[in-house]
Amino acid sequence: MKKTFNFIGILLLLLILVGSLFYFINNEPLPEGKKGKAADALAIKMLKALDGNAFENTEILKWSFRNKHFYTWNKQENIVHISWAQYKVTLHTKQPEKSELYIEGKISNNQELIKQAQNFFNNDSFWLVAPYKIFDSGTERRIVKHKNKDALLITYTSGGSTPGDSYLWILDDNYLPTSFKMWTSIIPIGGVSATWSDLKSTKSGIKLPTNTNYRYSEWR
Repeated sequence: MKKTFNFIGILLLLLILVGSLFYFINNEPLPEGKKGKAADALAIKMLKALDGNAFENTEILKWSFRNKHFYTWNKQENIVHISWAQYKVTLHTKQPEKSELYIEGKISNNQELIKQAQNFFNNDSFWLVAPYKIFDSGTERRIVKHKNKDALLITYTSGGSTPGDSYLWILDDNYLPTSFKMWTSIIPIGGVSATWSDLKSTKSGIKLPTNTNYRYSEWR
């Protein structure tokens, strides 16, 4: 029995050492960058490359996340219809107190589930359209050198479900985003990379990535 406890203790120690080593090797500090006109100019170039005006004028977006969360977003009316499992929520993004919840077709006043729906939407819509949100209220823009090229660092100081998160957008020669690095409260390692690639032009004219967990069926 004593040998077993010694073995478990050694194994735990090794796991801690490996985890610590992985963290120190892979963790990147948040780059400082510079705020100002140059950063805003780079952000505008990225928005133009993505056709930010088309995004602003888009009326309806339908998509799903991992075939688990299903959305119909009426952008102009600030209303989102969200469904998952046996739940359906009509979420008023600007006036959440007006939101309605249905459980198996019956109306409910469960505020925790309405809040959960709001968190789902904040997260799932962000990952899909994040480059279009770089001038949202509460954002800070900085220009950063990444592999000798200009990259755009966006920090969300307020709003959403996890304010304080930062994203470094890597751009191609046409100022289209190809990937990003993130510093977020839900990921303990800074600088984790993710792709935002294989862009496709939608019916409304905006560009969205196809190499993701999302399935969007309609933009207009």
